[in-house]
Amino acid sequence: MQNISKKALVIGAIIFVAALSRMIPHPMNFAPLGAMAIFGAAYFGNRGLGLLITMIAWFLSDLLLNNIVYGTQSGLVLFTEGAVFIYGSITLIFFLGKALLKKVSIGRMLLASLSASVIFFVVSNFGVWMQGMMYPMTTEGLIMCYSAAIPFFKMTVAGDLAYSGVLFIAYERLFRQQLDESKINNY
Repeated sequence: MQNISKKALVIGAIIFVAALSRMIPHPMNFAPLGAMAIFGAAYFGNRGLGLLITMIAWFLSDLLLNNIVYGTQSGLVLFTEGAVFIYGSITLIFFLGKALLKKVSIGRMLLASLSASVIFFVVSNFGVWMQGMMYPMTTEGLIMCYSAAIPFFKMTVAGDLAYSGVLFIAYERLFRQQLDESKINNY
């Protein structure tokens, strides 16, 4: 039981650190969103705890970004326009991660990471189009919206791949080191 709670703390801490990394200056769309969701799905197992922690971590980093870093004058910003599409994409990516990462391997992690990028691209840009402020609410407007977003997609992919590598490797190092230390202490 004690190892399980330590494991959950390590996983949760890694997710929160990833979310807080959004405070560091970075290229647009180079973010840990997909990586956090698939990581939580892979290591929290079938429990909804991974999704909940990922959502809370993302929400807290959004609060910091929207209210401190971007410093709005209009009061506290809890959610931005289109947040439902962002959190919807986190949910879809999490369930994809549960399906693909029942057994964690480099190949599965890469596939999940690339799939996360595609899900985020499709869902978030659909949300931009649905807001109806930038593109006409027509098929042509939807195509224009997705076309305009293509240049940002490469940074989404780069961010998801880089953060996935860091999160999965950090966990394996921390958790395996912890297991190795407990084996030594038990002799």
